Amino acid sequence: MLNANGCTDGPQSRCRTRGGKTAAKYHIPRFALVPALREELQIPVPADRHPGRAWKQGPALAAVPAPHTERPVRIGYARTSTARQELASQLEALHRAQCHKVFQEPISTRVKPGLEKALALTHQIKEAAPETSVILTVHELKRLVRNAAELMTLSAELKAGGIQLELLTGPLTGIYDPDGTGTVFFAVLAVAGQIERNYIREKTLEGQVIAASKGNHGGRPKVIDDNGIPAS
Repeated sequence: MLNANGCTDGPQSRCRTRGGKTAAKYHIPRFALVPALREELQIPVPADRHPGRAWKQGPALAAVPAPHTERPVRIGYARTSTARQELASQLEALHRAQCHKVFQEPISTRVKPGLEKALALTHQIKEAAPETSVILTVHELKRLVRNAAELMTLSAELKAGGIQLELLTGPLTGIYDPDGTGTVFFAVLAVAGQIERNYIREKTLEGQVIAASKGNHGGRPKVIDDNGIPAS
């Protein structure tokens, strides 16, 4: 079928005249298939394709991947160890880091509901958008946990969920990916935590042995002695 440009080829074909020359304009059927171009039915052929000359196959276009512009999701966490400390400097640093939400613990306790909420949110976001980078951001490592044993547990949880860890200050400043360049970092945290746990366990057992050698076997004091007489 001959179209307005004298091109006998159908849609998705090369634009050329019956004489085998490059047409001055792209033929209409091809662009009628593209919604964004339906209103532009007169599309000039670029000059570098030499309209009016014998048609020649041009170089293949290289596929250029779309740039990844999606911002990572940062969940901040701040805490103090004592009532005398303040959170303002930590909160300001987390704000500068563009955290989407910040959880805080005014006074540190063994139970950290703020940290639990922060971790729960990071996992929810990661499950909803697996391709999105989710980062748990803290001012420095000591604001996150109190000892290596807690750090080992936390690092295992972050690694299992694919959650990155970001430290804003201190000697370990940076972002650590449990499945990428930060794998070694998380492994070191786990080893350090296990070493400390083993050390605490050994010291506890040594203390029990020493106490037993002195006649102190622990537990509640006896209510009655070995002769059945109530202990005074």
